Amino acid sequence: MKRTIFGVAAALALAASAPCAQAQSFINVLTGGTSGVYYPLGVAIGKIYGDKIPNVKTQVQATKASVENLILLQQGRGELAFTLGDSLKAAWNGEEEAGFKTKLDKLRTIGAIYPNYIQIVATADSGIKTLADLKGKSLSVGAPKSGTELNSRAILAAAGMSYKDLGKVEYLPFAESVDLMKNRQLNATLQSAGLGVASLKDLSTSSPITVVSVPKETVDKIGPPFVSAIIPANTYTGQDKDVPTAAVINYLVTSSAVSDDLAYQMTKLVYESLPELQTAHAAGKEIKLETAATGSPVPLHPGAIRYYKEKGLIK
Repeated sequence: MKRTIFGVAAALALAASAPCAQAQSFINVLTGGTSGVYYPLGVAIGKIYGDKIPNVKTQVQATKASVENLILLQQGRGELAFTLGDSLKAAWNGEEEAGFKTKLDKLRTIGAIYPNYIQIVATADSGIKTLADLKGKSLSVGAPKSGTELNSRAILAAAGMSYKDLGKVEYLPFAESVDLMKNRQLNATLQSAGLGVASLKDLSTSSPITVVSVPKETVDKIGPPFVSAIIPANTYTGQDKDVPTAAVINYLVTSSAVSDDLAYQMTKLVYESLPELQTAHAAGKEIKLETAATGSPVPLHPGAIRYYKEKGLIK
């Protein structure tokens, strides 16, 4: 009788454990609008994970970017997210003005990736050539409470302006902003993205543009995580000179709910698949393992720390 009971118990235990051994992990990659940089890089990462992590199913979700992504991570509705450094800092501190009602304490960093460049582009016939020229003109500042929109507020404030100084404010994603500019319904757009963003390439090939500079003294007024940067000549059609601007580092972020082993694989595969990311978008060329473990306002995930220790980036 005891043998029978033991045998049944063992069989039940084996049956219960079998699904766990075959359990499939799910990775939802939170990106941004489809015409930005986050989305194509997210698609590439999703494919890499799906191909190289056993028993993993991936999905890539287009979102309103940084702020929404971080809130979704906190809610357990994503496993990997793209975000701007200033949005990440605001989320960790629970800054309500930035769109975070409480501190998002479940956030954990996978690593630093490429810098976002503040790219202010105006139609040539708008007469906008400097930040001061934006006064009284229409400007799209990005989707509401997106990382781009937070950047817009910071840049205008450093230039001594606010939304009240503009003729009209549009809260639109990149592609929609460009469509309005093509139809002469909008003077300018501020887009925080990697260089060569598809929306601005599209605009520059269809109509004359002016890339507006953000002077170093303006960037210095904001301070970290903003740094001075250059949009190289010929990044966009008709842009024949280097244009000074500001840049903010982007990060890949996960949740504390993600296991150490999965976070380790997620981290390892990003930084050991850089050729694939470079093929997906030019911004991928600026992702470097050497700086991956630096600068985040949020703690690194233990799984990421394990990988960086293996590579000698963390002692």
